[in-house]
Amino acid sequence: MTSADAQKLLKYISKVFKPHPWHGIQSRPKGEESLVNAYIEIVPTDRVKYEIDKDTGYLMVDRPQKFSNIIPSLYGFIPQTYSGEKLAEYTRKKIGRPELVGDGDPLDLCVLTEKPITHGDMILKAVPIGGFRMIDGGEVDDKIIAVLKDDPIYSNWADVSSCPESIIDSLRHYFLTYKEIPGATGKKAKIEITDVYDAKEALEIISLSEQDYTDSYGLENMAGLLD
Repeated sequence: MTSADAQKLLKYISKVFKPHPWHGIQSRPKGEESLVNAYIEIVPTDRVKYEIDKDTGYLMVDRPQKFSNIIPSLYGFIPQTYSGEKLAEYTRKKIGRPELVGDGDPLDLCVLTEKPITHGDMILKAVPIGGFRMIDGGEVDDKIIAVLKDDPIYSNWADVSSCPESIIDSLRHYFLTYKEIPGATGKKAKIEITDVYDAKEALEIISLSEQDYTDSYGLENMAGLLD
């Protein structure tokens, strides 16, 4: 099967079946390259941590939130992105950490909005304004910070430098502590946020993750799998 045949097959499947949130939706809205599509897994009111099941595309329960550490924004990922070798190489050079590897997941993002969105399992359009360079147990695990398109308040922020420090601190605290369980024993992976980057670098991170996705899941690879 050629790449053209695979693309036609995907187009047909997308009209007949519900697209897989990671593989079946474009990373960017058509004609709006400065935006990203965001699949939202969890929202601030959730008391259970949900995440996508990579095989089925269904939202699954990862674990109950046993303590008071609640995500302070909408949280999910950018479809058709992947934390692989290109993003890892960029990060290794950026912070001088030759041991780092990609975490093998889609690129995570937080979406800020003043609207009370009360459930996940949805797609929305967002404007990237910055991000956290996060390392989780030696794996590159960036968190893009974005704002909901046309949000009455947050859409006025074009860059993370415009975002109040209290919001950045709240997000940073969540990611540095969300895996901690009081009373738990045993060694746990070290989570680090090495720096906060601006909108320009966020777009570079997204582009690298799109390239990593193409390298791992592009039409050429799919064509080979379907032969």
